[in-house]
Amino acid sequence: MTDSNKNTRPRKKTQAPIDTSYGHLQPQATDIEKAVLGALMIDKDAFTVISETIRPETFYEPRNQKIYKAIQTLNMEEKPVDIMTVTEELKHEGTLEDVGGPGYIVELSGLVASSASIVYHAHILQQKFLARQLIQFASMIETDAFDETVDVDDLMQRAEGKLFEISQRNMSQDYQQIDPILIQAHDILVSASNTKGLTGVPSGYQELDHITAGWQPSDLVIIAGRPAMGKTSFALSIAKNIAVDYRQPVAFFSLEMNNVQLVNRLISNVCTISGTKILSGDLTRDDWERFDKNVRKLQGAPLYVDDTPGLSVFELRTKARRLVREHQVKIIMIDYLQLMNANGMRFNSRQEEVSTISRSLKGLAKELNIPILALSQLNRTVEQREGIDGKRPQLSDLRESGAIEQDADMVLFVHRPEYYHIYADEHGADLHGMAQIIIAKHRKGATGDVLLKFQGEYTRFSNPNEDDFTRPAEDNGDNDMGGEILGSRMNDGGPLPPPPSPEDGAPF
Repeated sequence: MTDSNKNTRPRKKTQAPIDTSYGHLQPQATDIEKAVLGALMIDKDAFTVISETIRPETFYEPRNQKIYKAIQTLNMEEKPVDIMTVTEELKHEGTLEDVGGPGYIVELSGLVASSASIVYHAHILQQKFLARQLIQFASMIETDAFDETVDVDDLMQRAEGKLFEISQRNMSQDYQQIDPILIQAHDILVSASNTKGLTGVPSGYQELDHITAGWQPSDLVIIAGRPAMGKTSFALSIAKNIAVDYRQPVAFFSLEMNNVQLVNRLISNVCTISGTKILSGDLTRDDWERFDKNVRKLQGAPLYVDDTPGLSVFELRTKARRLVREHQVKIIMIDYLQLMNANGMRFNSRQEEVSTISRSLKGLAKELNIPILALSQLNRTVEQREGIDGKRPQLSDLRESGAIEQDADMVLFVHRPEYYHIYADEHGADLHGMAQIIIAKHRKGATGDVLLKFQGEYTRFSNPNEDDFTRPAEDNGDNDMGGEILGSRMNDGGPLPPPPSPEDGAPF
């Protein structure tokens, strides 16, 4: 080999451009990642601005993740953040050489002159990170969808849970200066003074509304009771009062009964016809007359029923958003909480799952700014206690999770002492045919008991001073709500059938 050949420098290879025709690069913005890290090391206040939205995994490059984690650690320990301290922290963690040594840290700090654009840059990184999560999610779904051994229903549930998890993790929390909130509070106060103390959605029960001022926006209300206490009847009575009497849109999610069963209960409630008669179709001439006279109150009522079994929190969130957006729903009711699931998420116990569900319901109520009423079961402890006070439900009786009590703004118990052969209270008041609505927790006001009439055969709760159960609904001239009872035969828009002649004998 000649000397000239020895001294000849090898030709530098030019990097071929990446062909994206057959694939895609992961969404990334590595230059912006460097700019954000550089800004964090020259401005001590920059971290507090973006710390709520940016996490180590938000960065695409692994070395940038490690550097941000070191900056995060320094801020949590209230230590200064600069080139030297970040270098020392990385050295302490044993990752300095992994990120490229001190030279890379110096390079980052020299990329930016100020942190003025860090919020905008952080938003870009957040969007890129979310896009990568969605790509990973879609890839997982695609792989499992091609696998013929995977059950499609299970895949749907896992997909719902995962997507819900991604959305929850990436929700941003904004804060407001107090002035616009003061204006809002003033408007609510004026509205309350003009509506006899009602600032929320009315229940239709005077004493209950007096204590609660109506069902309040963003509140999670738990209505609990043992089986056969009338929880569903109470919830349906409230839904009927709101949708039929006050013409305010209501969404009712029934996980226990189908929509036809619910509608039959509503018919029994409104028309004063025994539920047994409706089930058997054995209606008298008088029953048919009451049916024909009163059932039309349900027509056009803004009541929306969903009977999806095993409803997940993700499904509920999606449907609730649509109902609020398209039908201006003012309140959501769920029957009942323990039948919901958080599919796609893994839990060590059912208690953890119920806790997640109750937290999600509270978050949904805040997001939509409407009250959510969720029915809940009680455990068997009530049955084991003796005496008048012993049969009275307590907060500790809430089934499966103490988180329900914690997350709820209000907890109501439906209690019928008559069921336990208790016919008078401690004051000697007659409890035959009566039900106690016990407000055991009220974050915004007082607690106490409300006494209501209970008519089991008509699945109806009513005010104690009401005698005329077939009174006409309030006519406020606002009957064009476009409401419907989803899935029922009333939804066909045609005229309701007249009562049959006695010789027809046709059942309902």
